[in-house]
Amino acid sequence: MATYITALTGASGAVYGIRLIRELLARGDDVELLISPSGFLLLEEELGLYLEKPAPARLKRGGDPRPRPEIEKAVRAYLERAYGAETRLKGSLRFTPSDDMTSRLASGGCLPEVRAMIVCPCSMGTLARISAGISASLIERAADCMLKERSALVLVPRETPLSSIHLENMLRLSRAGAVILPAMPAFYTHPKTTGDMAAFIAGKILDSLKIENNLYNRWKKR
Repeated sequence: MATYITALTGASGAVYGIRLIRELLARGDDVELLISPSGFLLLEEELGLYLEKPAPARLKRGGDPRPRPEIEKAVRAYLERAYGAETRLKGSLRFTPSDDMTSRLASGGCLPEVRAMIVCPCSMGTLARISAGISASLIERAADCMLKERSALVLVPRETPLSSIHLENMLRLSRAGAVILPAMPAFYTHPKTTGDMAAFIAGKILDSLKIENNLYNRWKKR
């Protein structure tokens, strides 16, 4: 299957990113997971998913490329608890600290093995830095690589209301080739739970990547 970079940042809506990761792993896709410092806080606050942040990454080339695997195990365990263990998560999950600028994800040379990158949820700060070409973290650098290599980049902002600055940043990124997919659940699907709304957004992300899915009921004329 394919490899996807999935980044979670400090915008509210951590459930959207987690639901997407679950679907990708269930398909058998591999996920390269990046989490910003604020993303860790949102996972704990909104989902009760406590992940101990790794120590600052070594900047020296040749340092340990893999942090403690406890984060990967904890995320997989959470997915099994939240969505049921009957669906086997066939894909691999690899976590890299967002400050590890020695990661191969910081180079456009790794992109032939990456199908797409999704930032979900995407904070306005992350979106602004990507828009300006500022690579202050591995998340922003990887997104910059996706844009410069003309690869698929999907940004899922969750903010309201939007200022003119937010809108201008989104327009700039759209013109640069990114897909701007706001976390706006639809109600024609008659969602009964927040999980239904999260599945809708995950389904729309997969739609944007031309990945077949049945995560929500398609609109049908009555």
